[in-house]
Amino acid sequence: MQIEQLKKITVASAQEICTLAIAGGHPLSAPDGASPVQFLNQLLIAKEVGKAVQFLAFALPAREAVWWACLCARAEMRDPLPEPQLAAVSAAEAWVRKPTEEHRRTAMSCAQATDLKSPAAWAAVAAFWSGGSLAPENLPEVPAPPQLLGSAVASAVMIAAVSGEPKFAAQKRARYVQAGIDIANGGNGRISPA
Repeated sequence: MQIEQLKKITVASAQEICTLAIAGGHPLSAPDGASPVQFLNQLLIAKEVGKAVQFLAFALPAREAVWWACLCARAEMRDPLPEPQLAAVSAAEAWVRKPTEEHRRTAMSCAQATDLKSPAAWAAVAAFWSGGSLAPENLPEVPAPPQLLGSAVASAVMIAAVSGEPKFAAQKRARYVQAGIDIANGGNGRISPA
């Protein structure tokens, strides 16, 4: 499948996104002059789905990226789900619906109540790292470095892919990338069933 556009991704250069990804610990390298659409198509043609996940995690705007992380986390939730994980993904979704400072900080509180090993926890961390200060409210502001958001989203999506039945991780990553592309084009990103 050839991608024609990524409406929500406003950065013109794939290399600019890769620079952010590298700062976040994800070694991506796009050819000089490649647009995000061109580079993502190259990754998909080469079946580099893991790198496509990383690229989208750093390319999507904050709300869209956190929403994608939430969808992937929800796709892997199985009953009985531990309450802290449910609270974490719900807090991240609340931030997506209404990105207030209160929702951002609540998301991090909920993430910290987990073991930080679930996609739900990392979706909540992504909401917190989306902007604002990393310091407690009563201390001087410490801006979130821009690469943190993409790192948390990539973590959420990749952990979701290996959750449950790891033998299906490649197929799940492919479905998640399609959902991310849908979100990048203004869709709701609903993940297709296996």
